[in-house]
Amino acid sequence: MKSFKYTINGSVYKVVINKIEDTIADVEVNGTPYKVEMNKPTKTQVVTINRTRPAQPATQVSRPVQVSVANALRSPLPGVILDVFCKSGDTVKKGQKLLILEAMKMENVINADRDGTVKEIKVNKGDSVLEGAELLVIE
Repeated sequence: MKSFKYTINGSVYKVVINKIEDTIADVEVNGTPYKVEMNKPTKTQVVTINRTRPAQPATQVSRPVQVSVANALRSPLPGVILDVFCKSGDTVKKGQKLLILEAMKMENVINADRDGTVKEIKVNKGDSVLEGAELLVIE
């Protein structure tokens, strides 16, 4: 269960996502339950957030919804992907620099946690990710 607090036009909304099955999400907004139907089931939900800072483009937040990959390298902190140093098909060694994640105005190097081949990269430069979001898959 995830809980979020949004302020829209001065009104505060507490949104709790209880569960998501296929294309139906059970959510509560300020304690009122709703069933939200999505167009199609997705592996990763993408939310666009417009920041209040001028000259800042909209930012995407990726987070896992249902399907989880066992060999996925996950984000240790919420933050923004500053750079990606690998591509699908690359062979990587344990400790090799794969990504840079900016969190709390600090750059964090995300290294490979094992030897293998990059099967899939799930984020792009500039994406915002939540803690635990799948960044890439190493097999």
